[in-house]
Amino acid sequence: MKTAVQFVTVALLTAISPLAVLAQTAQATSKKPIPTPQKTPQKTPQKTPQKTPQKTPQKTPQKTPQKTPHKTPQPKSLVETQQQRQVDAAIVEGLEFLAKQQQPSGAWSVGRLGESTATTSLAVMSFLAAGHLPGEGPYGKQLQRGIRWVVDHQRPDDMIVHRRSHGPMYSHGVSTLMLAEVVGMLEEPLATDCRKALTRAISLILKAQNVAKAEHHAGGWRYQPTSTDSDLSVSGWQLLALRAARNVGADVPVENIDRAVDYIRRCSVVNKRGFAYQPGGAPTPTRAGTGILALEVCGKHRCDETMGAAEYLVARPLKTTDHYFYYGVYYCSVGMFKVGGRYWTQTRNHLVPILLDAQDPDGSWKARHGSERTHGANYATCMALLALAVEYQYLPIYQR
Repeated sequence: MKTAVQFVTVALLTAISPLAVLAQTAQATSKKPIPTPQKTPQKTPQKTPQKTPQKTPQKTPQKTPQKTPHKTPQPKSLVETQQQRQVDAAIVEGLEFLAKQQQPSGAWSVGRLGESTATTSLAVMSFLAAGHLPGEGPYGKQLQRGIRWVVDHQRPDDMIVHRRSHGPMYSHGVSTLMLAEVVGMLEEPLATDCRKALTRAISLILKAQNVAKAEHHAGGWRYQPTSTDSDLSVSGWQLLALRAARNVGADVPVENIDRAVDYIRRCSVVNKRGFAYQPGGAPTPTRAGTGILALEVCGKHRCDETMGAAEYLVARPLKTTDHYFYYGVYYCSVGMFKVGGRYWTQTRNHLVPILLDAQDPDGSWKARHGSERTHGANYATCMALLALAVEYQYLPIYQR
């Protein structure tokens, strides 16, 4: 994992203000980005009534997938309620920090490396995950500018990346996922431009998957669209993007999803106790979270590989001293939330206090260990917010 995620840096190129802040934010937003009934958390940073998606990326109208109804939630303990209030406040402060970091161009930067399509896409999804909509509420115009910047930086070869890099498929996968998540929330003309960009972006991902590869690499992705090998990390983003795009009606053949799932399964280690960076390698918590989420979003709910990795994560939870901690925070949180039950409860109870304690007074998060330290506050803040907001289920990819 270390070798691959070091490329993330290059690819990413391309106080608590008490209840008044929460209340202000709640009044500021009038619509909810998901067109289906949602489970309302104890408190969210803002109230967000539903908004019906406009159109799918395909000419043939598609129905937005319906969310499986939730069972009636059980009353939460006082400790859980207090923690949820802290989470809500932390999200509000994190978004306030991110809003101040947007560049005049509409982009967000990564570390000292400049504006980045991937970081901009992560920032947009952070606001969406908290219930904010493009064009509406306190951050509406900022979101529109961020989305427009990403769309405008799609190259003639369909790649979405700001600058040339050794691993552009990372940036491309993250940005394609964002476009698939937001496409139903936009008004014209941005909606049409987003659909066109999404269609082109998906085409590139499919072509990259179809490059001839050795059997143990078949079905996955690597740093370049022409790569002849694959890895779990790059493949995870492409698979999330494909699944999200298929959910909104994009033309993603089921066989491509199946081939990608087969590759993820080949990355499962001996005795299915986690996932490796490539088949035959060793597991880490971050890799375990990546494999779990990739399989869960593809409908392989609680399959043997997933449950073995979930047991591994319970026994060996993510630590702040792990390399790529914030990368793992995202994948482990969303993946274990998808698994649910005691696996999510234990993961939440472990990671949420860590994230709350790690938030800086200005609302940001910053990596303290490993190569993530060079990524800067925008990257770490986005990953922390996406993890903390998972229970809101405003992002379609979060829904169980």
